[in-house]
Amino acid sequence: MTYSRELRIKALKYLKRCGSPLAVGQAFGISPRTLLNWKKLEKQGDLAPKLKQRSPNKLNNEKLKHYIQEHADAYLREIAETFGTTIPAVFYACKRLKITLKKRHLSIKKEMKRNEKSLNKS
Repeated sequence: MTYSRELRIKALKYLKRCGSPLAVGQAFGISPRTLLNWKKLEKQGDLAPKLKQRSPNKLNNEKLKHYIQEHADAYLREIAETFGTTIPAVFYACKRLKITLKKRHLSIKKEMKRNEKSLNKS
């Protein structure tokens, strides 16, 4: 959880007045270790919370959509080899783009089983 800069300043001022990290921690609902970390940051001159940087997507969304439209029956493995990435990266990119996995209807599955049985009997 990220605490605001104002809360950090208030907690450190209170720490200077009372001197006990435990008391400040209980008053503000912050662990004493967090207070000590903020104290170090204050000495460095910057109490602002750090912004987390998102890593960029490994796959270009438009290229992936186009590839899947052109090669509708491609396996994740084949797509990963084409784009030079891993299978999970392709899976999560498809999930992010709301591209579902291929599914067969129950009636098609039953028909395939019937065909297999008739071929095995012959």
